[in-house]
Amino acid sequence: METKKHETNDYVHSHGMPYKGKILMVVSSPTVSKKTGWPIGFWAAELTHPLHVFQEAGYEVALASTEGGKIVMDGYSNPTDESGYSAHDVISLGYMQLDWFNKMLDSTMALSEVNVKNYEAIFLVGGQGPMYTFKGNEDLQKLFASFYESGKPSAAVCHATTLLLEAKKSDGDLIVKDKTWTGFANSEEDYADKAVGQKIQPYRIEDEANKIEETNFKVASPMSSYAIEDGNLITGQQQNSGAAAARMVVIQLSK
Repeated sequence: METKKHETNDYVHSHGMPYKGKILMVVSSPTVSKKTGWPIGFWAAELTHPLHVFQEAGYEVALASTEGGKIVMDGYSNPTDESGYSAHDVISLGYMQLDWFNKMLDSTMALSEVNVKNYEAIFLVGGQGPMYTFKGNEDLQKLFASFYESGKPSAAVCHATTLLLEAKKSDGDLIVKDKTWTGFANSEEDYADKAVGQKIQPYRIEDEANKIEETNFKVASPMSSYAIEDGNLITGQQQNSGAAAARMVVIQLSK
């Protein structure tokens, strides 16, 4: 059956909004980049901007990570970082002032603790970490496939879409077979590499996606808000696309 395609450039929810259920967000546990030697984790805006959309719509969010426990944001994504790279990110800055948010970052669930039945949707947060912690992660592949095959909105943004290079359905086919999707673009990798003066990533999602037959990987202009909905698979290109992808999740749930 052909699916419809659509494109577009345990915590509190919003002030008095009727409770609508829980959404699971999954982030990378802390690790170290083998290319740069930097400590890496998740990109702040890819957690906070979708979180804001979900809470404003009346959903609670539960947070899991690849290993459970404390998680850390990538330095360049922290609005208080001395680089000033994300100093404009007032949404992340606002959440960082809240005790419950910081407690959530200090104590995430492990993947093994997740019961798919308790959540309405899954949303994978990107950053530098997923290129190592999501790649080859069979537990996360199976978890994501469980949401997807249950018909629940299943979203991934930025480097979290590396999971879709490998994640398979129960019939053995890749989830992205015959799907249109997006993720971090080569043009954006070029931009990031130039900004820091070296190659950052061990491989590139766009290159790997283009090796897959029977899939349609699309990207928009660098760093623009771009998300794709193909059935209940929802993907966002990079950190500026998280809110757009989250709104697609909310719209699907409202139906």
